[in-house]
Amino acid sequence: MNGIIIFAVLLALMLTGMPVSISLGLTVLTFIFGFTQVPLESVALKLFTGIEKFEIMAIPFFILAGNFLTHGGVARRMINFATSMVGHWHGGLALAGVVACALFAAVSGSSPATVVAIGSILLPAMAKAGFPNKFGAGVVTTSGALGILIPPSIVMVMYSVSTNTSVGALFLAGVVPGALLALMLGFTTWWRARKFGYPRQPKATFAQRFKAFKESFWGLLLIVVVMGGIYTGIFTPTEAAAMAAVYAFFIAVFVYKDMGLKDVPRVLLNSANMSAMLLYIITNAVLFSFVLANENIPQQLADWLVGMGLGQIAFLLVVNILLLVAGNFMEPSSIVLIMAPILFPVATKLGIDPIHFGILIVVNMEVGMCHPPVGLNLYVASGITKMGITELTVAVWPWLLTMLVFLGLVTYWPGLSLWLPHLLMQ
Repeated sequence: MNGIIIFAVLLALMLTGMPVSISLGLTVLTFIFGFTQVPLESVALKLFTGIEKFEIMAIPFFILAGNFLTHGGVARRMINFATSMVGHWHGGLALAGVVACALFAAVSGSSPATVVAIGSILLPAMAKAGFPNKFGAGVVTTSGALGILIPPSIVMVMYSVSTNTSVGALFLAGVVPGALLALMLGFTTWWRARKFGYPRQPKATFAQRFKAFKESFWGLLLIVVVMGGIYTGIFTPTEAAAMAAVYAFFIAVFVYKDMGLKDVPRVLLNSANMSAMLLYIITNAVLFSFVLANENIPQQLADWLVGMGLGQIAFLLVVNILLLVAGNFMEPSSIVLIMAPILFPVATKLGIDPIHFGILIVVNMEVGMCHPPVGLNLYVASGITKMGITELTVAVWPWLLTMLVFLGLVTYWPGLSLWLPHLLMQ
């Protein structure tokens, strides 16, 4: 009964148009004061200890690194390198966009940052080369979603915080699925470009490719520094995030010199604003999880679903439907922080691997970022392309369909996510 009251209050507040983070906080306070005897002191203590986790520090650092890279010329050099490698294939510039999004995702940790960084440079170039606006918008909007699947990933850090799962193992688990999704999006792009006869670039010579690689080297090296440092045990994912932020600052200001020292305060302020918003959501989600655990709701739900005879296959299907529906109304951070503590106990009780379950949730978040009404990537792409959300929704459907096929693969093929962690973390 208490669970029904909690979710009814939360739904009622969200239907008023109130931001999810505030709805969560008010739901918790309403329930605690109206229906429990929980002392206020324990709420304050839980609030403090809930966000005291070392892993949470990775979030502001990855945001800061992403902002330095977005403003520091790294994206442009990655696009040039990708174009030199695949530009001569059908839809060359668009394919280069997919490759560049995958590369930028491996240093930024954020999906909207990837769309902004790659889209703002690539889309005008594609329009100039004769590609239809819809085609370019579809490619960048969906390929930008790789930002939260290819490690490092802010969404994976949030899942880790919510479920006490290893961030390092999650990062490892995202590598193979991320590469496969990039391949599938690239194939969809190539096939449509071939079908409609979209332009190709002249084939780059070895000298041109080497020059493009040399120019993008410092940006690409960040992938090696961050991921190599984590997997060799030199530093933790949180320390890797701090390292990424310092490194990104250094190459943007002193190596590429596309940013001056006078621009740094603006980047710091933007990063602080975004971090504060995410940390506020996390704070309220921690309280919400505390109330759910205090009322034993996740355990009751787990017992009920197991009692119904729901096996792994049916449960994972229900989870996918639930998360895809939630993606219509909420942004990824809120979904992970609300849903993960509820669904995770059920998944573990059914014998589903926590790492596999985390990757499944992240892929659902990717799909949610690319469809209306609240798909973050759609709004970011809309700002760059000046296209309406309805027009963009039509533009992304071939790639969105590809992502749904990929979601099915990730859901029912655990080895796709677990092979690399099992190989390297024996």
